[in-house]
Amino acid sequence: MFIYINGEFIEENEARISPFDHGFLYGVGVFETFRIYNGHPFLLDDHFQRLVSSLRELNIHYSMDKEQILQILNRLLLLNNLTDAYVRFNISAGEAPIGLQTEAYVKPNVIIFMKPLNAPLAREKKAVLLNTVRNTPEGEIRYKSHHYLNNIFGKREAPAFDTEGIFLTKEGFLAEGVVSNLFWVKNGQVFTPSVQTGILNGITRRFVMSILKLNKISCREGFYKKNELLEADEIFVTNSIQEVVAITVVDNQRLTAENNLTKFLQDIYSKYTKQNVRTIKELERG
Repeated sequence: MFIYINGEFIEENEARISPFDHGFLYGVGVFETFRIYNGHPFLLDDHFQRLVSSLRELNIHYSMDKEQILQILNRLLLLNNLTDAYVRFNISAGEAPIGLQTEAYVKPNVIIFMKPLNAPLAREKKAVLLNTVRNTPEGEIRYKSHHYLNNIFGKREAPAFDTEGIFLTKEGFLAEGVVSNLFWVKNGQVFTPSVQTGILNGITRRFVMSILKLNKISCREGFYKKNELLEADEIFVTNSIQEVVAITVVDNQRLTAENNLTKFLQDIYSKYTKQNVRTIKELERG
């Protein structure tokens, strides 16, 4: 596959970065993952805005604009003969002297790669409540950063492709999945953990919440314990690659509801992916 790295389009096995990149040495870097549907990068504006905001907080200088990103993505689609793809857009601090740096990083490594999505989407999964506790964010909020060891420990507890591990905080509140945000339904009311629990405020999470609001379906954010999840009528998780996935079993306890709301969200989400939506605000404007 061809990838983009620092202004060049090269074969993936030719890519090189310095061992002194602070993204490698200290985890100073952020990334976004999103999907391209029929040549259209879905919700690109929101992913790009979150990336730029995160870079600002990490003091990584970055000057590329959204139109340049689109040009790169279109070139990668052409080089890799793709129309639908998984995309990872990664920016690390770049090479710098050994030691913790407080001044700005001015020469980041910019890497964009994509891969085909050949397998059909999983519409259903199982879930397990993890023993691994969700760590607190490195800063005031959780960034989509290179600090992923907590997620890796969680994934080791639930390695199967058809199973999502669910983190709880050290206080015992429901948090999020290893690679997803968490929702559940009880008596027609949708619930999801508050971002104040330390979860990532996922782009797909926000998009689904906007869909619920447009359809006058109440969605409450808060601090919830695991018994509220185990007593739910429906449970689903969201992320940018898998979209909306129904959870049918939690800790070997099977849910018996029909998943009507989850199926509705899956169908309407699929509809929006065909409409070239670039931002959540576009959806909210109708």
